[in-house]
Amino acid sequence: MTQLFPRDRAWHPQALDPNYKTSVTRSPKQPLLSLEGTASELSGPTFGHSDIDPLDNDLLRNFATTGDPVGERILLHGRVLDENARPVPNTLVEIWQANAGGRYRHKKDTYLAAIDPNFGGCGRTLTDDQGYYQFRTVKPGAYPWRNWVSSWRPAHIHVSVFGTSFAQRLITQLYFEGDPLIAKCPIINTIPDPRAIDQLVAALDINASVPFDCLAYKFDVVLRGLRSTYFENRPEGN
Repeated sequence: MTQLFPRDRAWHPQALDPNYKTSVTRSPKQPLLSLEGTASELSGPTFGHSDIDPLDNDLLRNFATTGDPVGERILLHGRVLDENARPVPNTLVEIWQANAGGRYRHKKDTYLAAIDPNFGGCGRTLTDDQGYYQFRTVKPGAYPWRNWVSSWRPAHIHVSVFGTSFAQRLITQLYFEGDPLIAKCPIINTIPDPRAIDQLVAALDINASVPFDCLAYKFDVVLRGLRSTYFENRPEGN
């Protein structure tokens, strides 16, 4: 069996943080239990290439009916890697996000920004043999949320990565280089180590940008090890 590199658990936020108000009701009241993976979690149904539509990774077109979505066009790309920087091929990557005005296409989102009729806000793709993925989309807008009097979430995209079965799923959020709201976000500031925050920031990638079309941002997902990406649903570490 391959030896896994342990993650530095000092990177992980505490379950309860006074500046993140909803953590009061979300934080567990009893000590957490560590459970071994079951057979259904380690093996089972998974996605294949036949399940992916050619437009699934193109959020500029996969929901549009009367034209392109409004907003700054971007290319989001990167690789899914293991703890030794080896590519993880044929793994399902999904994203979902707000539109350029900062509003999700969800009936419970009541923010006053307009719904974009040509933007669905979600996409998926499989990594290639080198672990590479890419999406075309618009840069999401910041939006307010009910934490303090004027709390705003920075522009972000939710990212989900599946393993070898449906039960193996990791979820995180990526942010954008240079966004001043990152340092002010109560949710991000629950992460105690700035190195972990840095690894949630997609870097501007001018070389991958398409002239007169879109800017590009690069975001690699590292599954395990000392430089692994912080995942929301794996706060206990590796």
